[in-house]
Amino acid sequence: MASTDTTRPAEDRDAKDGGDLAGLEAGLDALESVQQGRTPWRQTFVEKILPPTVAVLLVLAVWQALVSFKIVDDPTKLPAPSDVWDVLHQAWLQGELLGYIWTSVSRGLLGFCFALVIGTPLGLLVARVKFVRAAIGPILSGLQSLPSVAWVPPAVIWLGLNNSMMYAVILLGAVPSIANGLVSGVDQVSPIFLRAGRTLGATGLKGTWHIVLPAALPGYVAGLKQGWAFSWRSLMAAEIIASFPDLGVGLGQLLENGRNASDMAMVFEAILLILVVGIAIDLLIFSPLERWVLRSRGLLVKG
Repeated sequence: MASTDTTRPAEDRDAKDGGDLAGLEAGLDALESVQQGRTPWRQTFVEKILPPTVAVLLVLAVWQALVSFKIVDDPTKLPAPSDVWDVLHQAWLQGELLGYIWTSVSRGLLGFCFALVIGTPLGLLVARVKFVRAAIGPILSGLQSLPSVAWVPPAVIWLGLNNSMMYAVILLGAVPSIANGLVSGVDQVSPIFLRAGRTLGATGLKGTWHIVLPAALPGYVAGLKQGWAFSWRSLMAAEIIASFPDLGVGLGQLLENGRNASDMAMVFEAILLILVVGIAIDLLIFSPLERWVLRSRGLLVKG
């Protein structure tokens, strides 16, 4: 009887601790399952739309002030915003504006897809095979730091003035960034995940697909974003240097045409279009991809 009385307090304490843990777990589950309502339009406007709008208007105001107060009184050096708008409007009316954009965007996206197909397995190979990393790793880092414009002259000599030359320059600029981004992501994968995968039979290609790649996704996405930036810059360099009528007029060649004609309004037109396309690709493709990766890891609450 005494033994039963002695063990009962311990059982009561265990039951109480178990109840506390269960309550804590239920509370955490409740917090995680809270579904936030749709963000009010006013909040979205104030937090996401208004700041960049104000920044653009401020830049335009400073630009116009430099022209109006004749701080820069030479229109061949700094045209008025209205002059650049007139050039854009005229190109739109003539049906040329979308052609400029499509010529460059189609090349850039197709070249980036080629770089993705090459850079992903190369990054996995460098990350997972020590001998390959020792042999190729430093070369990839060196290629990533090499200016893309340096590849244009040899690409022209090897391939001629054609679209193949453009894609070659894009590949040489983007593949090292994509591969290095994936290598960085794989290096940050916890060894516990790899051991757990091997325990469950996920080895070889199966382990790479189900364990390594999902765990390395944040670094891989960062490499993709940087790879696109290098693709776009490489393409602009190729279009500026290797302009040829049969290649069509892209944004880089439009910029070079403005320089040859000493038409600063056309130069600013090309610069603004290059900037707008770069921002649009980031907002439409890479920002949603980054948000999805963060949200899938519980690092970003869906609003």
